[in-house]
Amino acid sequence: MKQDLIIIGGGVGGLVTASVAGQLGVKTVLIDAGANLGGDCLHYGCVPSKTLIRSAEVAALTRRAGEFGLQAELGPVDLGAVMDRVRQVIDQIQVHDDPDRFRGYGVDVRFGHARFLDRDTVSVDGERLQARRFVIATGSAPAVPPVPGLAEAGFHTNETIFQLRTQPRRLAVMGGGPIGIELAQAFSRLGSQVTVVEMAAQILPRDDAEQAAELRSVLEAEGITVHTATTVEQVEQSEGVTRLACRNGESHWTVTADALLLAAGRKPNLDLGLDAAGVAYGPRGIRVDRRQRSSVRHIFAVGDCCGPYPFTHMAEYQAGIVIANALFRIPKKVDYRVVPWVTYTAPELATVGLTEDEARARNLKVEVLRFPFREVDRALAEGETAGQAKLIVRRGRLVGASVLGPHAGELIHEAVLAIQARLRVGTLAAAIHAYPTLAQVFRRAVNTRYTEQLYSDRTRKLVAFLQRWLPGR
Repeated sequence: MKQDLIIIGGGVGGLVTASVAGQLGVKTVLIDAGANLGGDCLHYGCVPSKTLIRSAEVAALTRRAGEFGLQAELGPVDLGAVMDRVRQVIDQIQVHDDPDRFRGYGVDVRFGHARFLDRDTVSVDGERLQARRFVIATGSAPAVPPVPGLAEAGFHTNETIFQLRTQPRRLAVMGGGPIGIELAQAFSRLGSQVTVVEMAAQILPRDDAEQAAELRSVLEAEGITVHTATTVEQVEQSEGVTRLACRNGESHWTVTADALLLAAGRKPNLDLGLDAAGVAYGPRGIRVDRRQRSSVRHIFAVGDCCGPYPFTHMAEYQAGIVIANALFRIPKKVDYRVVPWVTYTAPELATVGLTEDEARARNLKVEVLRFPFREVDRALAEGETAGQAKLIVRRGRLVGASVLGPHAGELIHEAVLAIQARLRVGTLAAAIHAYPTLAQVFRRAVNTRYTEQLYSDRTRKLVAFLQRWLPGR
């Protein structure tokens, strides 16, 4: 019996599509290779990492209690208890991804490894299934670079690090992207001595260089050692100790650790027999058009398996594009002009639109507006003054924003809306912002654009003229 829709992958992209399709009465099969629905985000990514980060934040605040006029003492951290809480939060959210919930929508949920036999047929544990349309939402997995000795030495990834029960005294992190930096700070705050090794010239290479440099300073002030522009030439492991042979130019040294976290990028999960279906793909994933269609037009793809952004919210957005095209036959296309992302360190770093370097590289004439959190009253009250808002303005409109500061992931959405709606920056300044809030940082940043003009000699003379000749009552 031919299905209307077969979805391969039970992460966010697959689940959103399955939920809508099932409730619309579309004959749908959802296949996942794991034992539970929810995908990488729920089990190994966003949810466990942010839960761990929260525990680390509480530990850091406890140590800082004296700054707030309080007395508190943090005893030894029981990593096992922290990881138990991580598991509890995953289990709470897992309820929303219960297979029976989707079966209640009319979706046939199956667990097994799906492979294409041809462009209309997949095999799942020996059973052949056919469909009119397919959605591939298989996500990604940690990439393992070809470093001599790495595989033999052993390492953790985001898929295994949350299984730790004992705090490593020394933790080495290969990779200074969001996963590596977030977990580096979390384990450092929980008590590990952490060293980060990143190949690029800066941590968080996709983010604003100025903001990334300031975040690095914060991390180093907390005791984390950060090496950038550094390659790991070899990894050795003996008697429970891991050694990373590092090089930066002509300098060579060894990083010694009790545990190694590999966070050196991601690779798309494409073990699906795509050649049999005629689906084109490459190292970065399945090639799709702006309607999320692969080279075989009735086979769609969403999320990390096709890119270009490895974010859960992007998989959800792309699923909406597929729903419009595959279910409603509306030729909706993706728009990546306004895509926010957040690194959940302390302070958080949130970005949307163009960075300053990207704007300069395109030879765009832009203004850069800044305002530090140390001059925002709410940040002072909360004792979280590191960072700044940095706005990129072109022709009076916001085209990019980067916020390094407390709750930056929440604050960035004011900039997202401004860019999406093509608002003039004056609109941000004119909007009334409640006091005292962190969001005032946007209004204050925009106001710096007008300060010089407002208090110029020309304006002073104008005001003097008006006061003299138009005094009013």
